[in-house]
Amino acid sequence: MSVFTPVTPEALQGWLANYAVGRLVELKGISAGVQNSNFFVTTTLGRYVLTLFETMERSELPYYLHLMAHLARHGLPVPAPIADRDNDYLGSLSDRPAVLVARLSGASVMDPTPEHCARVGAMLAGLHRAGQGYGRRQDNPRNAAWRAATAAAVRGFLPADERELLDDEIAAERERDDSRLPQGAIHADLFRDNVLWDGDFIGGVIDFYFAGHDALLFDVAVTVNDWCSDADGRLEPARRDALLGAYAADRPFTEAEREAWPAMLRTAALRFWLSRAADYHLPRDGEMVLVKNPDEYRDLLRLRREPQAPLPA
Repeated sequence: MSVFTPVTPEALQGWLANYAVGRLVELKGISAGVQNSNFFVTTTLGRYVLTLFETMERSELPYYLHLMAHLARHGLPVPAPIADRDNDYLGSLSDRPAVLVARLSGASVMDPTPEHCARVGAMLAGLHRAGQGYGRRQDNPRNAAWRAATAAAVRGFLPADERELLDDEIAAERERDDSRLPQGAIHADLFRDNVLWDGDFIGGVIDFYFAGHDALLFDVAVTVNDWCSDADGRLEPARRDALLGAYAADRPFTEAEREAWPAMLRTAALRFWLSRAADYHLPRDGEMVLVKNPDEYRDLLRLRREPQAPLPA
């Protein structure tokens, strides 16, 4: 959520005239994240988040916005997009596609307990179940094709041992058939900083702009890799078992998913190593840009190549 495209209060006030949200009180840029320009917006009637999309095609965006609206209607703590006076979610501001969403209450927990992980697992299962009724379909933008293309783009920047690791993982993924796994709408980026806590409960799940249609197990692996890793990157058993057990209580894993689990943990780690390597070696210009160290997920990928505990039966 970096700021690549600045927005002035005057420009925003004029844009907000097409919404029934009151007059602008405060505009503040958000520096976390790496893909879009994001701002906290306070008006006389409420608190919102404004997003300007920097790289996505306008035609892609209705999938994300209607998915968020769909999940919010199903009772999930998701930032519902705000419609303008023409009943459209998507507008244009500073020559960028733009959306205003409700700002949810709470704060991220960066040192989660097994109890936090159990709630995240149950919430993710609910998201996957609700997503089965979502009528639109759009491929995961960081799917196997993207991973192969990005690997080719960053490979030349890597030392020999990392190139060998990357080539091995891409080759292994090419041999797999994940289409046999349960599919549906996934969040695909459910890191700790994308969940807001209101006391002991989840107050919000944010940043759906990597969502797409893919194996549900990929979403589980992305979530486990972040929420359940200790400081060295290894999965901490109590948190891992709490998250997976709570998830399986609402959506039991299939036999095919249990077989695919070790490989999917590796794929989830590979995805974030690649995206961070691309941001690091092929950066975009921006006013406020956060580039995350790719080495964390390179090292995590190496750890996931070790034997892993099975999914709950």
